Amino acid sequence: MGEATLRPVPGGISGGLLEGFEVGYVDLDGLERRVRWADAWPVRFELCRPARRFRQYKGQKHNPGRWWTAKMGHHVGYESWLERDHLMLLDFDPAVVAVASQPFWLFWANEQGKVRSHAPDYFARLAGGGARVVDCRPMERIKPADAVKFDRTRAACEQHGWDYQVVGAPDAILVRNVRWLAGYRHPRHDLPAVAATLRQVFAEPGGLLAGAETAGDPIAVLPVLFHLLWRHCLRTDLSAPLHTDAVVTTAVAG
Repeated sequence: MGEATLRPVPGGISGGLLEGFEVGYVDLDGLERRVRWADAWPVRFELCRPARRFRQYKGQKHNPGRWWTAKMGHHVGYESWLERDHLMLLDFDPAVVAVASQPFWLFWANEQGKVRSHAPDYFARLAGGGARVVDCRPMERIKPADAVKFDRTRAACEQHGWDYQVVGAPDAILVRNVRWLAGYRHPRHDLPAVAATLRQVFAEPGGLLAGAETAGDPIAVLPVLFHLLWRHCLRTDLSAPLHTDAVVTTAVAG
């Protein structure tokens, strides 16, 4: 579904924009829905289909693609490397339990009564049941019209008590570290016996490679170790480059 969501769709309403916001989305059956924003709080946007297609054309400057999310067990789309990096970080974030791209169209009327709309980049469901809505845009590239859309989206999210973020380039070291760990995010690296040994080894903080050697053959152990770091079952300082002597320990509960 592309710009089709900008027209009246099944489930749409009359006069809702005069009361604030409306939202258009595509449910799991592929049906377009449009409801008052006030009535959209219980919608499971993390399970909905993308509300707009990613544009792909010859010579485009962006690099669209799909990221396999460990949390969802399937691919989620992105339109640029910036979006890919933030999608990866959402997948890594222990507070996030599910994520979807292009989750909905938000509609409102401006002061002149003209309908305006915006489709955020990501919707993340949080462990406590709340939500985080994310737009990816470097601050220097935010135009006045974009700033208005972001402000209105923030206002809509505040009505539901949701977090809203406009994010630019993330920390380069963090991204490199998480990208490395992401290579081991798949459940095939979850070997219970090896994982249990690693938890025992790192009950006391120790060097990454030394701990892996204590647990067994590093070639077999390291993928499991990186998987546990991805899942936050083990932890290390990801603000510094990950290396063989990085101090690893068991994750602190809570």
